[in-house]
Amino acid sequence: MADPVPEGFADRIVPYLMVDGAADAIEFYGRAFEAEERYRMAMPDGTIGHAEIVIGGAVVYLADAPDDMPGQAGNPKKLGGTSVLLHRYVVDVDAVVAQAEAAGATVLRAPEDQFYGDHAAVVADPWGHQWSLHTHLRDVSPEEMAEVMRQAEG
Repeated sequence: MADPVPEGFADRIVPYLMVDGAADAIEFYGRAFEAEERYRMAMPDGTIGHAEIVIGGAVVYLADAPDDMPGQAGNPKKLGGTSVLLHRYVVDVDAVVAQAEAAGATVLRAPEDQFYGDHAAVVADPWGHQWSLHTHLRDVSPEEMAEVMRQAEG
């Protein structure tokens, strides 16, 4: 009998990105984030029904989003935006942002130090998914963060 939770997937959430142009997306994620393709299932019409890539040890699923997706799932451009940020810690956020931008990402928030102790940026990939990229600089206690927020308010 098969394991109901495949090895390596216990207690993990796997993002599933809906795009229009999954083959191009796989290539982009390779250039932008050094993703490695693990699996691809091509459909008879040439679209990708399911693919798996690995970015920094994290598995990400993606597929061409068909127009008849159940529920409201769809690619961000079709939906007119996204409600999810894909958060990733990296060794050098400035270098990763530059690499992603060179690959075709749009910088939405340039890298800068944040009050919560990270050097962070946000980029959008060409399909509308947003990536929040961080390099941790220092630990900040909840009390310190609350104090910074109080000072910003008044």
